[in-house]
Amino acid sequence: MKVIGAGLPRTGTLSQKVALEMLGFAPCYHMVSVFADLPVARRWRAALDGELRASEILREFPATVDWPGSYFTHELMEDFPDAKVLLSARDGAAWAKSMRATIWQALYGEDLVGLMARARTKVDPLWAEYSDTMREMWARSELMTQDSSDEEMAAACERYTQDMRRLVPADRLLVWLPKDGWEPLCAFLEVPVPDAPFPHVNDSESFGDMLVDGALDAIRDYRAA
Repeated sequence: MKVIGAGLPRTGTLSQKVALEMLGFAPCYHMVSVFADLPVARRWRAALDGELRASEILREFPATVDWPGSYFTHELMEDFPDAKVLLSARDGAAWAKSMRATIWQALYGEDLVGLMARARTKVDPLWAEYSDTMREMWARSELMTQDSSDEEMAAACERYTQDMRRLVPADRLLVWLPKDGWEPLCAFLEVPVPDAPFPHVNDSESFGDMLVDGALDAIRDYRAA
């Protein structure tokens, strides 16, 4: 592994994934990789419980961003001592607002996304395992629970960023967001700047549609069986 994305979900990580792959660090692991291979959620639960190193799951990937990889940043830094660390640091209040509208809803909410996500757990055991693992991961991170207020989530995000800044050696760390563009990222990774626009992927609008569509597909498969 060459690049460890330490940034939390909802900090431009999908844009990071696309950008890193354009720079040659492909494939880059991301939560969408879990969605495409739900059985792997069982291995991530084993990693969460200390029964498996995250590096064993990610050994074929030159880069990772977003959860579940970023949850294991310190472990990955130990196992890949030459890898550089990319930290996307979003304003805490903005992060909490984005989380509340997307991931929090999917795990705990009562809107359409939350209801459909929970309906899927009734008919799709793999999704149920994934959801349980994510809820436990968020709880252990102390970043978000079902009862977290926006203010608590914002403060937790700010603490996380400060902890990463303090714990990652400066020569291994780049604090960066997609709005910063190619130049600082390419300089940090020591690769040429591409002759292409930087990819800005806004997945907020598609997040709910993706979860609802997945739930409907699972329910149709269950009824057909």
